[in-house]
Amino acid sequence: MDLSALRAVLEIPVMALGDTHKTMTQEYQRLGLTEPPLRPTEKGRSKAQRAEAVWTSVRDDELPHLAERLLADGTLTAGQRNEIEDILWSDIPVVSIPKRVRREIAADLALEDLTTVARDRFDAMLERWWDLGPPELFGGIFGDSPRFGAPTLRQQILQHVHRNPEDWNGEELFDQLGAIDAPDRRFNLFLEAMVSHHVVPKVPLQRATVEVINRHLREERLELREIGSEDGYPVFEVMAMVDGPPSKPKNIIFASTAKPDLRLVNALDNHLELMNEDDVLVYDEPIPRHGLRWSDLQSWWQRNHLDQDDDQAKRQLYNRLLRCLPENSPPQQNLFKLYYEIHHESAYNLPALLPEIWLYWDPKTAQQRGPDALLTFRMDFLLLLPDRRIVLEVDGANHYTDSTGRPSPQEYAKNAKADRTMKLSGYDVFRFGGAELYDVHRAKTELTLFFRELFAKYQISGNHQSSSP
Repeated sequence: MDLSALRAVLEIPVMALGDTHKTMTQEYQRLGLTEPPLRPTEKGRSKAQRAEAVWTSVRDDELPHLAERLLADGTLTAGQRNEIEDILWSDIPVVSIPKRVRREIAADLALEDLTTVARDRFDAMLERWWDLGPPELFGGIFGDSPRFGAPTLRQQILQHVHRNPEDWNGEELFDQLGAIDAPDRRFNLFLEAMVSHHVVPKVPLQRATVEVINRHLREERLELREIGSEDGYPVFEVMAMVDGPPSKPKNIIFASTAKPDLRLVNALDNHLELMNEDDVLVYDEPIPRHGLRWSDLQSWWQRNHLDQDDDQAKRQLYNRLLRCLPENSPPQQNLFKLYYEIHHESAYNLPALLPEIWLYWDPKTAQQRGPDALLTFRMDFLLLLPDRRIVLEVDGANHYTDSTGRPSPQEYAKNAKADRTMKLSGYDVFRFGGAELYDVHRAKTELTLFFRELFAKYQISGNHQSSSP
């Protein structure tokens, strides 16, 4: 993040806070700003001197939080808001849509359909993502005369999109908005907003517009992918096309110390009931669009343990997950502990490392099921990303030896087949030899490098840090 650029754009709104000494004090308190005490040579300060003293006392590391507070209160101009957002978003990984593709999407859009279904919603969406100029009472629609001034973009949209829809097509509108040259994240959020039910309250038109956009995105191995629903409407997000799982998990059965005792209490609704809750955890809430982070997992835990505050929930959840790991597998325990030790405070907003995941479940044993038995029904660890499922496996001697400890080609072949099955099901599988992780000091060195490279490969970021487990 460019903190010098952020300081430059924040200076004007911060220096303009309050128009009297009283309101300045109120604004500083509201935003958490501290006014330095008077120097021995000062008898008092003017409003300008107070503003200067407060602004120059703001440290660089405080700027992002100050920016977030200013954005939240809604007092910034659209131009200031957009500049600040673009700087704050600069560190967030995002897929890039080339300008050519943006222009092709714009030219292909049925703009009149989008603007006539719910005009007020369409205009509100444009207002959120672009700077349309001030809402003037008179002006632009009467011409460019000095008396009234040049028309604002807001007035031009009224004239050329709503009143005379034949004037501008989608490409002209995108050009006027600045969408063709906009930063990647703003443009992607704009596309997502354009096809949301907040703008298009008709599912057929939502899907038709998505398909128009996807015709062009697919050339770049991108797509507007349906990631869930809201109030009965589909929700879409711009993502890279991958060969991963086509849908989000419905249930995550994890942290098991025994085989789950499940029963189907409502077959029509696929309602599962867990009979041994003390032995198994089931995350049955919708997976957020950003994947499943520790922060999400801790919030879920607290909703089920209302008597625990943040610190208690963090510790209790961590200990519960640690407790499910096999006592005779120091490598697995080291991997789990070191994941959170290495990332420390940033772990709060990193993907949660889920242990002992049930990939398959069969009420019968392998002996009862015979040749149709499901292999490798559990995974050691799972990380859920927005469009990826990453499996971490720790291979001990049982992966290549029989019950007597002798090398077993049959055992190795069984595990190799299970590995192929997971990969063909869309999981990215990374394996560790148990010997790599047995010594905690060597394991920390190996895992620090591995997770650094893994996070770089999948563009995982742990911004907005909080306390780690």
